[in-house]
Amino acid sequence: MSAGFRTVLLKTLDAAGQALNRGVVFRRSAQGSHDTAIRALRALDRAPLAPAIAAALHDLTFRKSYTTVGGARLSQRLILAAGLVKGDGFADEERAISAAESGGNIMPGWRIAPALMGTVEFGSFTRHPRLGNTGAVVWRNEETKSTQNRVGLRNPGARAAAIFLGERRQKLPSEFGINIAVSPGVDDIERQTGDVLEALSFFLDAGVHPSWFTLNLSCPNTEDDPQGHQLEAETRQLCGALVERLQARNLEIPLWVKISPGLATEQYRALMRVFDEVGVRAVIATNTLAQPSPDGRALQAGVGGGDLFPAALEAVRQLLAEKKRRDYTVDVIACGGILDGSSLRQYERLGVKAAQYWSALVYRGPFAAAIIESELASNDSKYEAVQRESLA
Repeated sequence: MSAGFRTVLLKTLDAAGQALNRGVVFRRSAQGSHDTAIRALRALDRAPLAPAIAAALHDLTFRKSYTTVGGARLSQRLILAAGLVKGDGFADEERAISAAESGGNIMPGWRIAPALMGTVEFGSFTRHPRLGNTGAVVWRNEETKSTQNRVGLRNPGARAAAIFLGERRQKLPSEFGINIAVSPGVDDIERQTGDVLEALSFFLDAGVHPSWFTLNLSCPNTEDDPQGHQLEAETRQLCGALVERLQARNLEIPLWVKISPGLATEQYRALMRVFDEVGVRAVIATNTLAQPSPDGRALQAGVGGGDLFPAALEAVRQLLAEKKRRDYTVDVIACGGILDGSSLRQYERLGVKAAQYWSALVYRGPFAAAIIESELASNDSKYEAVQRESLA
């Protein structure tokens, strides 16, 4: 397909998406729109022709841009961040496993999201199932193109998720990630280590071998989120244990780690040193930014999108500066406020080779990654034209 046709197609899809947002989506609450989207993912997963049609649309809209980052070979630079394809919540593991083994779809979007959007990170998955928070847990700020959530790590738990994906491993995408979260509310580091090791092993034992695993050290969207797991000693133990487990299985699956925005410079430096020493291949910067929710200052909710961008960009800048200063091998993957080609370009100017997005789905639609990549390429072409004129 010609680049010109792809550009026209993406501009048309983007305009249609913006019109749909104005006329339908943004007339409803963010929570209502989110719930509808999850129902749509569940239905499309089981629609006979939907995955094939989605894959064809993906091929029409995406331009391959192969890159190797964090020990993983990727066919596109933009990865859908964890948070969309993570599954239903359950009160206990017995119910979650029963649902997984019954053949029901406990992970809406597991098939249709990668087919349509390309590279996806599944999760976050905790060792045990979580129901998450109740009531309104998703908001948006259209003025700043931001999102906010306190979903509370709702998920079926790693064991049920591994069973579900293991039974479908022949239909899993060729490249994807799995995000494992530190268990909220558990302060004992030995138990935390045991939990993440068990979660990892469940997927490996089920024959689910992703392109990478991510350890989520920070989730501000739960009321019982422990804040101490980005300290040096705890990080070293958790990351080191996971790297050792992967190496013991003789699997060349890299470990990535997701961290918070707004940390002190010395914290970022210490984390990069630990990651390099224990064998972490990439750090994702950053998770959402904890701020009071729109429903009350007593409740914290994670901000993403435009309002996160400055803090995430600064975190990436500091991490890459430390990488260069110490000659570390840890790659930095951007995440936060990537809504268009311009925002992605600002990360790339710092030296980022790959990035994750989420809020762009809300504001740019399911073809967000392809649209942003196209805008980036268009900006590059305009810049080159200006440079040629200045040299003429």
